[in-house]
Amino acid sequence: MNEEATIGRCINDVRRALAPKQIEYEIIIADNSTDKTAEIARSLGAIVIKPEKMGYGNAYLAGLSRARGDFIVIADSDGTYDLSLIPQFLEPLKEGVADFIIGNRFGGTILKGAMPWHHRYIGNPLLTKILNWLFKIRVSDAHCGMRAFTREAYEKMNLKAGGMEFASEMIIEAARKNLRIKEVPITYYPRILPSKLHSFSDGWRHLRFMMLYKPIPFLFVPGVVVFLLGLLLSLTILLRGNAETSHMHSLIFGSILVIIGFQTLATGIYMKAYAAVHGLCEKEGFIKKLLDYHSLEKELIIGAALLLIGVAIGLKVVLTWINIGFGSLSEVESAVIAMVLAATGIQTIFMAIFLSVLLLEEGGCQ
Repeated sequence: MNEEATIGRCINDVRRALAPKQIEYEIIIADNSTDKTAEIARSLGAIVIKPEKMGYGNAYLAGLSRARGDFIVIADSDGTYDLSLIPQFLEPLKEGVADFIIGNRFGGTILKGAMPWHHRYIGNPLLTKILNWLFKIRVSDAHCGMRAFTREAYEKMNLKAGGMEFASEMIIEAARKNLRIKEVPITYYPRILPSKLHSFSDGWRHLRFMMLYKPIPFLFVPGVVVFLLGLLLSLTILLRGNAETSHMHSLIFGSILVIIGFQTLATGIYMKAYAAVHGLCEKEGFIKKLLDYHSLEKELIIGAALLLIGVAIGLKVVLTWINIGFGSLSEVESAVIAMVLAATGIQTIFMAIFLSVLLLEEGGCQ
């Protein structure tokens, strides 16, 4: 998008790199520019297509749907990548020793001014480490935009993301489909025009996408820890008695931890179920059982029971208050228990409804 200053050089670099190889190739530009990018690209013999939707991923998805080759190379057209290295990306694919090639800027050379310090030393390394840890892979530069893969590998990856998270989705899908991933060290050059990246929002999109695939470390584990901590604190105080006089604030704090922990855990279940229904992860274990229609009915019963018990205890507190003439009331323990039971009951009911909607969308609910 709006790369008229570099598009011509990029196309010519591709031609010079591939001409000696005597192979048939095509150059596709996915373009939504308002400048002369498309005009320059066409004048140099490139195929220019206009994606229906804006976005990094949508541009690549549109271009990839048009590509006809047995091998595909993708790269930004902003002049930051050395396109003379394309043969080095293709060679492992042609030899059959790899299915997916990704550039490694950190293993090569990053020229002065090419990458902001917070991308080079914080954002990119941190997101790459998280991705490697979650998906048990080893890549050095998960957000390098210069990549190559076979057509068969592309079809296996089943890519869908329309935004910047497309870059993470490609590596995640490559790992899930057991593709052989190789790295090629490259030189990274400074941009001529200002960058279109938005550091924090784009970084959050990548992290959010990884959370969708793997919510357990982000939501399940913290949710369980907070829930159990709050439950332990609350039960300890309740068993000791006299919460109204000596540990009221601790009891309220413990009850809040129970509710927050349960809500975090429920959010993790939402994300895991959504990913399973949309094919982003396998339906297995707890989620497979949870997505069974009959288990949803049980959730509704459990949620309704918790809610009704909480409401009953709460009504008892209110009636006691009325009987003493709306005066001072020492029913903190009962009020807190009623609040926790009602809140977790409602959350359980909402969880059951949300999961049933997912099943309706999938066509698995009758």
